[in-house]
Amino acid sequence: MGVFSIFPSRASVAAGEVDALYTFLLVVGGAMTAIIFASVFFFAVRYRRKSPNDPAPKAIHGSLPLEIAWTVIPFLVMLVMFAWGTKLYFQNYTPPLHDTLDIYITGKQWMWKVQYPTGQREINELHVPTGSSVKLILASEDVIHSFFVPALRLKHDVVPGSYQTFWFEPKEPGRYHIFCAEYCGTGHSDMGGWMTVMTPADYENWLAGGANGGSMVELGGKLFQQYGCVTCHVTDHEGRCPSLLNVFGRPVVLDDGRTVMADEAYVRESILNPNAKVVKGYKHDIMPVFEGQISEEGLLQLIVYVKSLSPPTASPAKPAASAAKRSSK
Repeated sequence: MGVFSIFPSRASVAAGEVDALYTFLLVVGGAMTAIIFASVFFFAVRYRRKSPNDPAPKAIHGSLPLEIAWTVIPFLVMLVMFAWGTKLYFQNYTPPLHDTLDIYITGKQWMWKVQYPTGQREINELHVPTGSSVKLILASEDVIHSFFVPALRLKHDVVPGSYQTFWFEPKEPGRYHIFCAEYCGTGHSDMGGWMTVMTPADYENWLAGGANGGSMVELGGKLFQQYGCVTCHVTDHEGRCPSLLNVFGRPVVLDDGRTVMADEAYVRESILNPNAKVVKGYKHDIMPVFEGQISEEGLLQLIVYVKSLSPPTASPAKPAASAAKRSSK
């Protein structure tokens, strides 16, 4: 279709399947609309009163087979839509457990601030390599935003006070628009940017350009020292607070008997409101509340540092290695 295509470019592996579902919805909707209008037109002409003296048509009180047919068939078609859409939703919003390239994006009126594990930072620019599973961790500093890349066929609301994630596998090098799809204030229309998809070799060269101030793990470690976390979260399990070694990505038993997963949201809440979920065996009101003292970017750096203390689940995928692994299969 070239420049006349009604769809944006397909920059991810999953984009084709999303387009297929969308096409299916259009075809089914169009076919049903055509059948309904054709039926209305046919019956209006076929059973019209041709003259004032014509007797009224004989009333039809219904047909059980017909009622079953026009109830069951649309229901089955809708089930196909539901199953297909559900599969795509969980496929796109459930990242792989391992071998992902984690990139952290913070929405702020009116820009997207991007942090890479190796320390690079950008505003309204996102660089990703082909052949890798890219996981985006989204946060907001102020109001609700919505991170939308049409070429990926993915959009996710970014809600203050929580983290949202989705993942994709880029396949086509190029530059693709980023939008905010949720009205977020007077500068909403300016809150856009570009995603640059690169080959693994070009991405490695781009990373080699260097990062100012160190990696996210190093920056998070500095904050960990600066706020005195190291004095209580000691590694020998003898501190007043639980050790953070090998915690991230694993279940944590709380003092009320519940079990929660130590993910990004749990770590964030434990920093900002430590008394919300207290680990079993530890006391309340020991850890100070840091809400309002640490920026969203600083929170993400601390989370990456905590993730680094659990090596089996914390190390981000290396794009070149990930691509080589796929090509060897």
